[in-house]
Amino acid sequence: MQAGIIGLGLIGGSLGLALKEIGMFKRIIGLDNNPLHLQQALSLGLIDEGAELEEIKLCDVIFLATPVEAILQILPSLVGVAPHCTIIDLGSTKHLISMSVPKEIRKNFVCAHPMSGTENFGPKAAFKELLPHHILVLTDLEKSGELQVAMAKEIFVALKMNIIKMDSKSHDNHAAFISHLPHIISYALANTVLSQQNPNDILALAGGGFKSMVRIAKSSSRMWCDVSKQNRQELLKSLEFFQEEIRYAQKLIQEEHWEELEKWMAKANSLYEIF
Repeated sequence: MQAGIIGLGLIGGSLGLALKEIGMFKRIIGLDNNPLHLQQALSLGLIDEGAELEEIKLCDVIFLATPVEAILQILPSLVGVAPHCTIIDLGSTKHLISMSVPKEIRKNFVCAHPMSGTENFGPKAAFKELLPHHILVLTDLEKSGELQVAMAKEIFVALKMNIIKMDSKSHDNHAAFISHLPHIISYALANTVLSQQNPNDILALAGGGFKSMVRIAKSSSRMWCDVSKQNRQELLKSLEFFQEEIRYAQKLIQEEHWEELEKWMAKANSLYEIF
């Protein structure tokens, strides 16, 4: 079998390395609209060869690992793939992508989201251990062909990923809280410090807590702006819930309700009883 990967950044590049490790595909080819990224992917051994879209369309399995807005732009170009072809998108949002797949290739298409990543991006950030032993969400499987679902499951099981199935709306709701909202919070914290008159002096004192909170503020701004755009409604809902908590904490501090503040913090401690 032959696999094609469109988008050779952190996810696509790491996938290429992981697929080589399991040996399921005889040949792995790739495409990226950034010539430098394609060159880096080849030199790093993330793929075997570069290819144009028409050659990618001849693959048995096609992975879409671009930013989510680019996935929407690519979809119409994939019409005409063979009936047996499996197309797997790896985007961080699912509902809009699922609803946007042309009817001609809907059976070919499997919506997936690997719940793994780092704050780094680009081919040089790729590493083969990124995907194994992490959660992989599959959504709206009833819209996909049986052959394609079986192929996707076979691949992700071989990659030692933990598969969870749900509908795309539930995915986007859950992902807003545990992925998209945390990125917005991290960007906000970083910008809060950067907007002060003496950010360098403040950052000179930064320890582990601050660094943990702003680590993902280093993430690709293009990617996360796209995610925010596609999952706008769910992200706005999660932001409102978050702001309610911030306003409550502010009120407790302002009114010096220290006992209530401690209870509020202790409630947060209980997260680790279930997580």
